[in-house]
Amino acid sequence: MSAPTAGAPTRPTTRPTTRPTTPSTTRSGRRSRLRLAVVAALALALAVGVWTTRGGEQYPGAADPRNPGAEGAQALARVLEDQGVEVTVARSADAFDEARVDASTTVVVSGTEQLAASTLARMRRHASDAARIVLVEPDYALLQEIDPALGLLSVAAEGDDAVAARCPDGVAGVALDGLTVEVDRARSYHLDEADESCFPLGDGALMLTVDDLVLLGAGAALTNDQVTRADNAAVALRLLGHEPRVVWYVPDAADAVGDDAVTIGTLLPDWVGPGLWVLALSGVALVLWRFRRLGPLSTEPLPVVVRAVETASSRGRMYRRSGDRAHAARALRGAARADIAGRLRLDRGTPAPVVAEAAARQLGVPVEMVATLLDDERTSPATDQDLVRYAQDLARLRREVHRP
Repeated sequence: MSAPTAGAPTRPTTRPTTRPTTPSTTRSGRRSRLRLAVVAALALALAVGVWTTRGGEQYPGAADPRNPGAEGAQALARVLEDQGVEVTVARSADAFDEARVDASTTVVVSGTEQLAASTLARMRRHASDAARIVLVEPDYALLQEIDPALGLLSVAAEGDDAVAARCPDGVAGVALDGLTVEVDRARSYHLDEADESCFPLGDGALMLTVDDLVLLGAGAALTNDQVTRADNAAVALRLLGHEPRVVWYVPDAADAVGDDAVTIGTLLPDWVGPGLWVLALSGVALVLWRFRRLGPLSTEPLPVVVRAVETASSRGRMYRRSGDRAHAARALRGAARADIAGRLRLDRGTPAPVVAEAAARQLGVPVEMVATLLDDERTSPATDQDLVRYAQDLARLRREVHRP
């Protein structure tokens, strides 16, 4: 190599520097990798849990077409699809309005306890062209919206006894005669003017047609755990699979309008309102009957005017004639005590010792002197002269107290 020429700048030579690895850096790297591994494991466990629970009881309602549980109807829905029936599930009133419903459609409504009066009317309007509308176990409130004369007779447990169809003409164009239904519980409906009925139970039937509705009281026949009993599967497939399309409507309580809310008025019988009005009117009539109208005050002249001095003289003569000096002395003493108490600004019912003490303080005399005259325990006068002297002493005491 040739040596660098004089005056030429020399380029500094840089060498790569390596940072020394310390134990703390190694530990922090291990912690970061450990955190990432824990987060990845949790995410994987969550994903596996979500994947394994897909198709589980996401819709736990009774007779729900996507519920694989014992009370669900997923098995029936899948069999219908395997048989070529198109099954559309609508879980709100808006979704049901968007579903196509025509003469080749069977509408089945499960979870009817969530069906309010407004959503019932809305559903019937949209499904007016359907081949049939099947309501699964409607309750009493819903029956009253359909027809007030419609009755829910019983909720019966039939045990191992199957109920025969006994309807040669079928129901809503579906032939069911010769089939039986066996369920753990059933609702029996009754209506004198029902169009058709099947599976009679007691005084009603497990299946009833009213106008455009088919009321199915044996809703358990559609469920996964009871669809294989007796002829439940055949009944369900004939009723729901008779047409090429099924719209399975699961109502949502949030679709109800404000007027559907349950209030005290809706829970009371219809006769309560008129009864309260009759009771109120009866109360008003009673008040008008017994009410006394008070007119202006009127003055009446007294038949006899008796002077106070005459009354006092008459009472004195009666006391003297009866010889009851004790009563006369007690009356004089009470009048004197009340007068002195009023003069000294005491209550008229003040006890005698208190009045005597106040009067003695006012007069500047010993308390015993006044208490002797005002004490209720004083010995009654023995003669008329003693009564007169006692009356004079009380009169003198009253004058002294009244003296300014």
